[in-house]
Amino acid sequence: MTHSETEIRQLLDERILILDGAMGTEIQALKLDASDFHGQEFAGFDQDLTGNNDILNLTAPDLIRDIHISFLKAGTDIITTNTFNATSISQSDYGIESYVDRINQEGARLAKETCYDFTSRDGKPRWVAGAIGPTNKTTSISPDVNDPGFRAVNFDMMKDACKDAAKALLAGGVDLFLVETIFDTLNAKACIFALSELFEETGESRPIMISGTITDASGRTLTGQTPEAFWNSIRHANPFTVGLNCSFGARDMRPHLADLARIADTFICAYPNAGLPNAFGEYDEDAMVTATYMREWAESGLVNIVGGCCGTTPLHIEAIASALEGLPPRPIPTQPLAMRLSGLEPFTIPS
Repeated sequence: MTHSETEIRQLLDERILILDGAMGTEIQALKLDASDFHGQEFAGFDQDLTGNNDILNLTAPDLIRDIHISFLKAGTDIITTNTFNATSISQSDYGIESYVDRINQEGARLAKETCYDFTSRDGKPRWVAGAIGPTNKTTSISPDVNDPGFRAVNFDMMKDACKDAAKALLAGGVDLFLVETIFDTLNAKACIFALSELFEETGESRPIMISGTITDASGRTLTGQTPEAFWNSIRHANPFTVGLNCSFGARDMRPHLADLARIADTFICAYPNAGLPNAFGEYDEDAMVTATYMREWAESGLVNIVGGCCGTTPLHIEAIASALEGLPPRPIPTQPLAMRLSGLEPFTIPS
């Protein structure tokens, strides 16, 4: 266990920690144009990079640094890197797979340096979580309804893409890894395997945060698992945290989060959207409304780390941090020894 991990575990015994909010929402608010995404380095690039938020680590690093600063001022303890789509699989859409190492390493460096600047001023520790998103491909479902056996990506391809991204994030100095917005558990398993290989090869390890996403009111991931089945599927990784993000707002996420909090014998991290999107795909939930829902989570003993996903701004994070101040963290439950299996549903065989 690294010194940083020991420190964060000790702090989690004392209080609920705050994750940051939505990087994408803050970038969209800047109303950037193609020249901002291309920058000088990609000015002559023949493919449009507009909307590729991750490339801004290289072309507009000051903008990304400013967003990190705004969330740190709001009270964030854990900053996530601007690398949600920084795998070769996702970046192939823009034709810049060869820049994945730089995008991830610079993303980690920007976040780490910004945290260091704040900590050097006030002595309060902060951590950087290297974000690895789910990609736009699935290893479990065919994109072709006429060919159910077809896969756009296989397990080894997913594993290699995640490993390349993680290696660069590690080189950039991340304190944790955040495998997030998981809609396909097999994708997550490939990423977990990639991290285990990387840790073995480098002799360095970092705590792993794993966050799934529920796709509709059925309470299941896109590939059909319930929260408990999802937990059974990834528990072997001994994750530092497990939880949910995106999906819904805090109100509608609550029952699914409660399912996880009841059974997971590790820390719970949750970061919902700012409510559900409106007809224009925008998020209207006021910061105080979000914070009120999340205070109830804390009062009910459901969470150890909280933050925000789509639509959440520094104002949301500031309101959440204020609302949860002084409330105790969720105690980690002790589960009886049993064989816990999963398909779409959990299956437990008592010892």
